[in-house]
Amino acid sequence: MPATAKTTRTRKVRSEKPATGSYTGKDIDVLEGLEPVRLRPAMYIGGVDQRGLHHLLWEIVDNAVDEYLAGQTDRMQVTLHKDGASVTVEDHGRGIPVDTHPKVKKSTLEVILTTLHAGGKFSNKNYARSGGLHGVGASVVNALSSELVATVHRDGYEWMQRYKRGKPTTPVKKLKPFRGHGTKIFFRPDEAIFDRVHFKPEVIRQHLEDISYIHAGLKITFVDDAKGERIELANPDGLNAYLARLIEDGKKPPVHEQHFYAARDDGQHKIEVVLRWTEAIDEQIRSYVNGIRTHAGGTHESGFRTGIARAVRNYMEVHDIKPKGVTISNDDVREGIVGIVSTFHSDPMFQGQTKERLNNPEMSGVVESLVRPALETWLNNNPSIADAVIGRIVLAARAREASRNAQKEVRRKSPGSKRNNLPGKLVDCRSTDPGESELFVVEGDSAGGTAVNGRDSRTQAVLPLRGKILNTETLAVGKIMGNAEISALVETLGTGIGGHFDIRRLRYGRVILLMDADSDGYHISTLLLTFFFRHMNELIRQGKLYLAQPPLYKISAGKDTWYARDDVEKEEILASMGANRRPEVDRFKGLGEMNASQLKETTLNPATRTLLRVDIESLTEADTTFNQLLGKDPSERYRVIMEEASFADDLDL
Repeated sequence: MPATAKTTRTRKVRSEKPATGSYTGKDIDVLEGLEPVRLRPAMYIGGVDQRGLHHLLWEIVDNAVDEYLAGQTDRMQVTLHKDGASVTVEDHGRGIPVDTHPKVKKSTLEVILTTLHAGGKFSNKNYARSGGLHGVGASVVNALSSELVATVHRDGYEWMQRYKRGKPTTPVKKLKPFRGHGTKIFFRPDEAIFDRVHFKPEVIRQHLEDISYIHAGLKITFVDDAKGERIELANPDGLNAYLARLIEDGKKPPVHEQHFYAARDDGQHKIEVVLRWTEAIDEQIRSYVNGIRTHAGGTHESGFRTGIARAVRNYMEVHDIKPKGVTISNDDVREGIVGIVSTFHSDPMFQGQTKERLNNPEMSGVVESLVRPALETWLNNNPSIADAVIGRIVLAARAREASRNAQKEVRRKSPGSKRNNLPGKLVDCRSTDPGESELFVVEGDSAGGTAVNGRDSRTQAVLPLRGKILNTETLAVGKIMGNAEISALVETLGTGIGGHFDIRRLRYGRVILLMDADSDGYHISTLLLTFFFRHMNELIRQGKLYLAQPPLYKISAGKDTWYARDDVEKEEILASMGANRRPEVDRFKGLGEMNASQLKETTLNPATRTLLRVDIESLTEADTTFNQLLGKDPSERYRVIMEEASFADDLDL
């Protein structure tokens, strides 16, 4: 799914008096070498899921790109091997040094690959601008790999060293004379660390293609051994071509013909921006720092947004454009924009090792100082384009006002107000404090009744929905609000939708989707996720939306009872019981088959349940996936299903 789920567990913790006299130096653990990485991998790569797995590859790729940024090469190659679980990244840069490090008296290659915070990017002597700044990337990959082989070409020879889980298994060997130069890293992530070691070719290809747009002079070769494919990725037109691809892939009709482009390089900051207004109702901005995608944005992206809004407002003020009966907001100005901002900085301050957000405070003003005057001049020099853009903005403002008026017809309830304005099917909780209350959106009246009987009536509310809701992917707000089930949901939450959504009016701290653990339940969850993503996106951004995890199986043996959420967990439970026991396995056909005590124990009680928090890793990728799976084009759905069929091990059909 485009909105990925992160597991959160809630359990009771006993309160004990602190021990005295037993806390000494012997109780302090000192982790050496790369032990901290293997013990807490999420601190370094964000997690041990598919995202964390691919992040290992991005770390090695970033090191290869840094050689391009240093002016040492213009090409690199990434090879995904036939097993799908190992990768080789090769660049033609200077090659990692292999001479003896003067301080630690070991080969510099070994120092870099086995020591945290060891690298050549802490100063500007060798890399003026680079993505790998913390000196931990290659060593983290080494620590989390069951096998890594480093091959270096430099000083007229080929050198090689092997590693296992971060530790060298051979010395650095001089193999043979070699005229070229560069570094080749082969690694196989450790199955003892990751949930599943399987790289996705399309994810790799897409990431490498994005890099080829950001670095217009870099030629990247992607080899997929399993398919026997060799793909050459080079985009000399850079961000201009990248913008055209994003608009085409997103099927977003442009409002004007010519796009806006601006660039500046003052030695310390290199900035490049491109944007275009489209007929889409969302805002899509991709940001990069030193070629690294900053998924969470940062100060450079903030400056980009501010510069756009101020340029348009200045243009409207100078030309005395004052639309009657409507007030233009900054969101109206940026609605429908597809834009890219790429910055290069000699000393970027990233948030965390995964580098998802830029924190340099000065970058907001630096980017704005480029975008605002350049965009205003561009609008002045292109009056027909400016007219189209202003018309688009006014339409957005009027649509927002229309949405506001429509919402006046939707009855809301803020905390502490009367309950008689809420949908009749809602069984509310007694608490009016959003900080402690939660809403279960349940599939069907039967399951709703079970949930009502098993809930904590003080803090847990239940809203049953009848059948499958509308597919809201391509519907207008008016059509959506005409649907009784969605209207009831919007009334219950109290936030409004679309442009008039206000998270401050949310009545519940958690919104939990509780559906049957079967294909119909998954479909309904997907339809609801589509609605929340398109019309209540902030609910997801602020971590308020969850998926409940009801069991699919009940396993009984004598007086003992276990519950399993899926076939894998069922088999694990059965395997752990031993041969002497004769278990009885029952499969729930739906939530309605469970009694209230079973649902409470497995799904409702915060002390024993498991919730999956819905999170958006990439707005662009989520947008594309929802469009492919739920949009109007059935051929896109067919293509995605066929391409991903081999990974659909857990489908319940």
